[in-house]
Amino acid sequence: MTVVRTGLLRSRAEGQRVTFTELFFDLVYVFAVTQLSHLLLGHLSWHGAAQTLLLLLAVWWAWVYTAWHTNWFDPDRPSVRLVLVGVMLASLLMSAAIPDAFGGQGPMFATAYVVIQVGRTLHSVVGAPAGTPLRRNLLRVLAWAVLSGVFWIAGCLAQGPARELLWALAVGADLLAPWLGFVTPGLGRSATTDWSVDGAHMAERCQLFLIIAFGESILVTGATFGGHPSPASAAAFVTAFLGSVGLWWTYFGRSAEAGSRVIASSPDPGRLARSAYTFLHLPMVAGIVVCAVADELVIAHPGGRVAAATALTALGGPALFLAGHALFKRAVWGRPPLSHTAGVLLLAALAPAALLLPPLGLAACATAVVAGVAVWDAAARHRAAAAAAAASS
Repeated sequence: MTVVRTGLLRSRAEGQRVTFTELFFDLVYVFAVTQLSHLLLGHLSWHGAAQTLLLLLAVWWAWVYTAWHTNWFDPDRPSVRLVLVGVMLASLLMSAAIPDAFGGQGPMFATAYVVIQVGRTLHSVVGAPAGTPLRRNLLRVLAWAVLSGVFWIAGCLAQGPARELLWALAVGADLLAPWLGFVTPGLGRSATTDWSVDGAHMAERCQLFLIIAFGESILVTGATFGGHPSPASAAAFVTAFLGSVGLWWTYFGRSAEAGSRVIASSPDPGRLARSAYTFLHLPMVAGIVVCAVADELVIAHPGGRVAAATALTALGGPALFLAGHALFKRAVWGRPPLSHTAGVLLLAALAPAALLLPPLGLAACATAVVAGVAVWDAAARHRAAAAAAAASS
């Protein structure tokens, strides 16, 4: 379905670039990602990891639904811009509450999240042309946002495990809704073809969130090294930086631009926007957050025995990123890359080495695996380009 400029809608006459308003909006989420990594660092247990994941899902959902909003509605229109400023303020409050979201700041976190999701979607419904598939789709989205909001507010009024359970149900509703087409009694069900997505814009937005996550990771490594200026910490700092470069290269070496072209030319860009971008970029973001925690642990304590938390984050962060990227490639091109599968298996095989190597040695091995995946992919691209050139000559 093609949408032309009507009222607040963006033009679909040609691909839309990300606006300065959207880039300004993203600044709040640098703080959010930093808060999440610090939360995980301060609660290095399976319970702490589960709590961090739950809050990460909420943060991601607040951001990615706003990316869909600005995909449909022009951020340079005054009312849309004001909505984004309001969402920024609520996002800032939500992010500030992350460290104590399961304690005294739970009401602020949950209320801010519900205000973001319900308020922004209500504006979308009002701004969409009446009688269009987009308006009906947004009404369904609003119904699910209200349903999720009930669980969020109920959770913030509870304590302990009850809050965690209610918030898990809220996140579950948020995750399930797109796969069910936001099916709503009396309103029917949405098809991905109803979503009229500018694929290139959606791809660029998700790519920029990865840049936010990488930026936070680099910020953490620099700040941590500043507090531990020793030769071993310097080596750990360089290792952490090279690990970030390797992950960045793996994603942005080819798949970012190529994925943008695929979704832009797809007959059903809404389907890819849902699977490859809305869902499958999340494990990559989570992987970067976990890597940031590992980098801080290794830079602060590069020698000695490897603690279990350090080993899990140093190996699990890159593995999570590579697995997410492999699933992304499978969604876009129909097949996962062998290099990523090998990388994940090698990282798993390094687990016994945690008993023998210091934290710096284990981190260096993990970085070497990531670098190997990046080189493998680069060589494969070079061979493919050479073969294509030979075939055309």
